[in-house]
Amino acid sequence: MDLKIVSPSDSPDFMTIQLIVTHAGGAHKDDFLACSLLAHLHGVPIQRRDPTEEDLANPAVCVVDVGGVHDPQQKNFDHHQFPRDAPPLCALSLVLQDIGLYEDALSFCAWLRPAEWLDTLGPNETAKLMEIPRAALGSLNSPLDMTLLNRFASHTELDSESPVYQVMCMVGEDIVNYLRTLRERLDYLKEHVQYWTIETDEEPIQALFLEQRDAISEDPSFGIYAFIESEGKENEIQATVSPDRRGDGYGLSRYNDSQRLDFSQIESHEDVRFAHKRGFVAKVSTKDPAQLKELLKLAVVRVVS
Repeated sequence: MDLKIVSPSDSPDFMTIQLIVTHAGGAHKDDFLACSLLAHLHGVPIQRRDPTEEDLANPAVCVVDVGGVHDPQQKNFDHHQFPRDAPPLCALSLVLQDIGLYEDALSFCAWLRPAEWLDTLGPNETAKLMEIPRAALGSLNSPLDMTLLNRFASHTELDSESPVYQVMCMVGEDIVNYLRTLRERLDYLKEHVQYWTIETDEEPIQALFLEQRDAISEDPSFGIYAFIESEGKENEIQATVSPDRRGDGYGLSRYNDSQRLDFSQIESHEDVRFAHKRGFVAKVSTKDPAQLKELLKLAVVRVVS
C-alpha cells in the first residue's frame, strides 16, 4: 500500500508532536476522527491509556478526549469538564478549532453537528434535535462505523505499521483536503458563476451557471451546493448548469430536487446525450449559453390548470 503519512516537519501547523494519547476502552466517532486528523498531520503513534501529568504538561503530546483539560497551547483537547450548559463541543470540535478548520467544517460537513450532539448530549436529545425517531439513529450506523471503531478500541497502541492507523490517516487526510480545497473552490465560484433567470409562462426559473475552465476540469461540480448555501440562495435556485466531467458538454441538474424541472422532457432533443427517466439530470453536448437556457426552459414542468 502506498501511503503518505505527513511528518511533523511537513505539517502546515508545524510543531514537534511526538505522541497522541486518548482514552482506553470503548471508542467513539469523536475521538476516532480527532485522532485521525492528528495522525495525518503529525504521523506519530497513538496510545490508548490515561494521560499522566507529564503528558498534559508536554506540548509535544496531544491528549485527546481525556485528561479533563482543554488547552490548545499544550495540545490538550478534552471537553468532559465543560459545564452542562456549554456549547456541544466534542474532542473532534476542539482539534478542528486548533487547526483552523472548525467553522468551515460546521458549515459544510453535515455530519459534524450530529456527532457533537451525540457525544455531548446523548442519543435521545440528538434524535430530538435531528427531528427523527430515537430508533432511527441506529439505522444510520453501518458496518464501516462498527468495524473501524471496534478495531481502534482493540488496540493499546497504533503506529504507521498498523492497517487501522493507515486508514485513520486516510480519513484525516480526506477531511483536511476536502475543507481546504473547498474553501479555495468557494472563492473561485464567487468570481466565476453566473446567475440565469429563465422566463416561463409562470414564475421564472433561477439557475446557476459555471463555465468550463481548465482550473476546474477534474471535478467541475465540486462545491456548487456548498457555494449556493454559503451565499444564502438555497431558496432561490432551481437548477445548476456545470461542465460535464464525463464528456464534452454540460450537465443540467435540479437543485434540491426542484419539481419545477423534469429533464426527461428533453430526452429526444438533438443536443441531449442522456436524460434520466426520473428527470433530475441531463447531459447535453451544446456549449452555447443561449441553447442551454432554451433546454432549461423546455424542461420546465407546466402546471395544468
